[in-house]
Amino acid sequence: MLTFTEAARARVRSFLADFGDDGALRISLEAGASPLAPQFELELIEPGDHEGDDVVLNSGDFPVYVEAASAERLEGAVVDFSGGAFEVALSAEAPLLGGELAERVARVIEERVNPGIAAHGGRIALMGVHDQVAWVRMSGGCQGCGLAAVTLRQGVERMLREAVPEIVGVRDVTDHAGGRNPFYRKS
Repeated sequence: MLTFTEAARARVRSFLADFGDDGALRISLEAGASPLAPQFELELIEPGDHEGDDVVLNSGDFPVYVEAASAERLEGAVVDFSGGAFEVALSAEAPLLGGELAERVARVIEERVNPGIAAHGGRIALMGVHDQVAWVRMSGGCQGCGLAAVTLRQGVERMLREAVPEIVGVRDVTDHAGGRNPFYRKS
């Protein structure tokens, strides 16, 4: 179900040694996380300090408790530790949720939205559709841009709602802090 890289395993062991060696690791979905790009919380807990319906795993070195509601999302995930932080990487991209509706939204993004923002070095990818909300990730010049929220609300969301009336909103799952070159410059 869940795999730890050696770096993550070593870091958890070191934390548990400071914790008293009888603790455990608990993993759960971060409150308010996107259903299509979830973020996970990892916390050290004392023995018995877990929820009764948690799924219990044995990593070989320490016990791991996974929040019951998060267990399915963590199937095949890899926990890594690099750059001073833990990261939970899901093993495969989630398929576009929403079937035919997601296909229509993706077509509008590819045919109408992306050609417009390409002039600024940007790109938008549909991550999926859940409860009639399109979840998107911005990249290129859009990632980290100060006007990304404006582009999303006044441009992308308006276009999608006009072309696909079933869509009630658009949510951004972009890590805007990770943007490297958000401003378009002509060469």
